[in-house]
Amino acid sequence: MLDPVIDLPQPTGAGLWPPEEKQPEAKLNQPWRAFVALGEVVVAGLVLWAAFALWHAGVVTVVTTAGDGTRLASQRYFGGHIAGALGLGTLSAVLVVDAFRQLLLAVRARHKKKKD
Repeated sequence: MLDPVIDLPQPTGAGLWPPEEKQPEAKLNQPWRAFVALGEVVVAGLVLWAAFALWHAGVVTVVTTAGDGTRLASQRYFGGHIAGALGLGTLSAVLVVDAFRQLLLAVRARHKKKKD
């Protein structure tokens, strides 16, 4: 057997929500963001250079000479270096994407003037 539910009136109207406070509007169009974007591109370039250096440090060519004089060449990969290079490459890509976002915010986002 189900218990009966008492349906009480719910509060409605302006008293239900607290009054909204006026907050200063944040301006998205800030030209200094272009300098942030430039700095991020420079850092991304340095990080990408480090990623290539780490990748090349993680690949070593091993040459072995057999008893009959045949030279055998093989590559040895060091996983830690390769993983570090991939991580740095990913970080560089994220920095470039954020630099693009900063540049768009510096150039394109403008407030519309209110018509009174």
